[in-house]
Amino acid sequence: MNILELHSVCKTFGQVNVLRGINFALAKGEFAAIMGPSGSGKSTLLNLAAGLLLPDSGEITVDGQRLSGMDDDARTVFRRRRIGVIFQDYNLIPTLTAEENILLPLLLDKAHVDRAHLDGLLGRFDLAPRRAHYPHQLSGGERQRVAIARALVVRPSIILADEPTGNLDILSGQNFCEMLAQIHADYGASILLVSHDPVVAARAARVAILLDGRIHSQVASQGNPSDISRHYLASMQ
Repeated sequence: MNILELHSVCKTFGQVNVLRGINFALAKGEFAAIMGPSGSGKSTLLNLAAGLLLPDSGEITVDGQRLSGMDDDARTVFRRRRIGVIFQDYNLIPTLTAEENILLPLLLDKAHVDRAHLDGLLGRFDLAPRRAHYPHQLSGGERQRVAIARALVVRPSIILADEPTGNLDILSGQNFCEMLAQIHADYGASILLVSHDPVVAARAARVAILLDGRIHSQVASQGNPSDISRHYLASMQ
């Protein structure tokens, strides 16, 4: 069964056709990545999957729910409750502590806070000593870990990650990749990430290449960045 389906999805900004009839599916529990050059439509595809944008045509279904069948408010609530989004720039609220940022989806919903789950996330991502710190007091890696914990706090149906290592140094980026792979293994989470980095993409089981607004090809990653790089470069020929 698929957790995410895109059927003939098109998106245009002005005179630019960013996505041209995208067909893509992510199975429940699958970890997949989308690679492509700058301007290929990777982030647009992810924002459509998150319901942050609506397609000009085509249909998007997440966990059995058709996003275009919802109004803006319904999509916002659905995203907050069912979709964990990890942004490249973290999107943390500067006036909230690390703990408050993690809890934000639940606070907005006025939902019960599972303190054991929260403490488990803080411990897992080594944030317990920093729980009362504000974003400006945290390193880039710590801010990214807060963003991951926030994405997980609602136990989402799917996690979407947009260039998640783009603002991290090499070591922090490697640590993030290991954390995401471990999250997939431990939680059985469905994960879709977009990246231009074959090292990051190779953590996924399947990599789709997006070129000129279309899925050009797909390949099993085998966890080998070199194979992903060769396939990616061959696609560019």
